[in-house]
Amino acid sequence: MKKFFSAVSVVLALAMALTLAIPALAETTPEYQWKISIPGKSGSLCNSPTYLAYELGYFAEEGIDVELITADFEAKKIGLNNGTISTINGDFQYFPSIEADIQMTIVDGLHQGCIKLEVLPNSDIQTVEDLKGKVIGVDEIGGTPYQVALLWLEQNGITINDVQFLPFNDGSLEVEALKQGVVDVAALWDPIASVTENEGTARTILDIGKDEPFAGHYCCYLYASTKVVEEQPELIAAELRAYHKAQAWIAENPEEAVELVTKAGYVSIEDHDLALQLVKSYSYPHHEQGTNVVDVKADVEYFAQALYDIGYLHTDPAEYIAKAYTYLDLTLGQE
Repeated sequence: MKKFFSAVSVVLALAMALTLAIPALAETTPEYQWKISIPGKSGSLCNSPTYLAYELGYFAEEGIDVELITADFEAKKIGLNNGTISTINGDFQYFPSIEADIQMTIVDGLHQGCIKLEVLPNSDIQTVEDLKGKVIGVDEIGGTPYQVALLWLEQNGITINDVQFLPFNDGSLEVEALKQGVVDVAALWDPIASVTENEGTARTILDIGKDEPFAGHYCCYLYASTKVVEEQPELIAAELRAYHKAQAWIAENPEEAVELVTKAGYVSIEDHDLALQLVKSYSYPHHEQGTNVVDVKADVEYFAQALYDIGYLHTDPAEYIAKAYTYLDLTLGQE
């Protein structure tokens, strides 16, 4: 009987302890103001700020309950246009979408670099002038590597009629086409671009992280739904604060960032040293220290003018920028 009452006492004590613990747990649970979905399952290393803002709790700190989802190019545009997606990580592939009145606007820059144009090691192509009459492999016509190549060519007096673009829906197929001589140049995303370069399979003739006219400019931006910006600017400001925290953490802890995003399964890249090299090369901005911070509006104006000059955009840059960029006060929603 003593043993029975002793056991009951233990159970009651545990129950009381758990009851007392519940309020304490509730006090540490974030109070969410918003619940949103972010396309954050792209598998891209350069999207690390999204992964880390989620994993390190920066979204939660800002009162945002985030679900990371998968969405393709069209789904992202539709989501931004109707406000079901508040923000996405995107490059200047989306610039024509803004011109086409998709309700989206750039609110910040995320990082630099991540695309290269490569040739075979023994190729006689050395400079942009050597590309006249050549075949250039891209992931898609109109995509960002295509725009990068087109802008580089046009700014050096080579028109779209002077080259041929050949699309491949897989980067590995594009590399194989380069090896087989089907294309003379491959415009590639990282990490495939850097893998082939490090292996000695290809030689880089343009690195947008280092070479003009792209050096010192953002490659990827944070796009926001115009509808959400107008109706819930406090939410977008909170997202930006979370992204800034994540960018700063990556800048300060690149090795730990690589470990986290690979172990958590966001990115599949076996070469840790290469991943670390790439993360460092993306020059994530650290807003508190003022390092790698680019004037976002000026950056958007730069590319809008460049794309207008080659006929890829048709709206006067001054008019275009009014829709394409929106300044957000980051103190919105803070007490």
